[in-house]
Amino acid sequence: MTWAWRPARPARLVLENGMVFHGQAFGADGEKFGEVVFNTSMTGYQEILTDPSYYGQIVTMTYPLIGNYGVNVDDVESRHPHPFGFVVREYSEIPSHFKSTGNLDEYLRKHGVIGLCGIDTRKLTKALRSEGTMKGIITTLDTPEAELFERLRQPLPTDQVDHVTTPIVYRCPGEGRRVVLIDFGAKAGLVRSMLARRCDVIVVPARTTAEEVLAWQPHGVLLSNGPGDPQDVPYGIETVRGLLGKVPLFGVCLGHQLFSLACGAKTVKMRFGHRGGNHPVKDLRTGRIAISSQNHGYVVSHESLEGTDLVLTHVNQNDGTVEGVAHRVYPAFAVQYHPEARPGPDDSDDLFDQFMEMMDAVREGRWAAYAETH
Repeated sequence: MTWAWRPARPARLVLENGMVFHGQAFGADGEKFGEVVFNTSMTGYQEILTDPSYYGQIVTMTYPLIGNYGVNVDDVESRHPHPFGFVVREYSEIPSHFKSTGNLDEYLRKHGVIGLCGIDTRKLTKALRSEGTMKGIITTLDTPEAELFERLRQPLPTDQVDHVTTPIVYRCPGEGRRVVLIDFGAKAGLVRSMLARRCDVIVVPARTTAEEVLAWQPHGVLLSNGPGDPQDVPYGIETVRGLLGKVPLFGVCLGHQLFSLACGAKTVKMRFGHRGGNHPVKDLRTGRIAISSQNHGYVVSHESLEGTDLVLTHVNQNDGTVEGVAHRVYPAFAVQYHPEARPGPDDSDDLFDQFMEMMDAVREGRWAAYAETH
């Protein structure tokens, strides 16, 4: 049987710098306003779509062919997609994969995400690299461009974490160490990584206080990834301050930034961020380089680490940015990238084992000796 690609409805992407991209729509109809970013991963579009860190963003994939293996029930990192828009060069209408349960068009339409295909994504990516991430509107409507440009004057929202955190406390039972996961927009991969090590995982909302976390008597606390500017999450910073020195901490992505802010460092917005599964990171303690999965638009500044109790442990090999820190005194460390991957390589999966070792050292009263050798 011969399949022919069916042209979709007209759609546009309008950027705040005046650029307009005309293409075809797939997925949902409508109009959405958000920050336009790009991701360099070659596979894993369903994991990217369901990563809560992308809440409110319009995600552009640099890999030209998207949708060729469809969607399934296994490759999800949360209950539903979180971007407001999804931009690709070529959308594959007919998927081919043994696990596929449907195509990307149906999936996005079901969850209200607008897709745009048939545009020059290289041109768009070059604009984002040279000018930085921009506000944009993706639309399938006939709204006049003058009206769209006027709407682009409004600021981006600052409450993204409240939209993606769990509304309730829930438990993923295990027989080992008890870990409280503070959900700032956690990917399922974090929970899977804990359960793979037989941890008893308690997932709590982002606004949970330090006292409420400690009431669970955890062996350790995992600070999750999440969307937006870390400085818009002051309650998270306050919670971390209340936990420092009382329980072992491990922060990932936004959790890394909140941990660093709680220790006196500062964060800055990057021009276009790191989003993809091919970022080399060097561990300064061992000299080992790992290829990492990343998704962030903010970073801890090098200069701000001076005068704090934080030690730089990891750096990005492409641009030298901060990728990991550890506390000089307390059992606490954090990384900017995603050791749980999904999508991307699992080179850094051993960081979860380090977290296990840290919890055991504290629980067994040998933290000082452990810290001297790690």
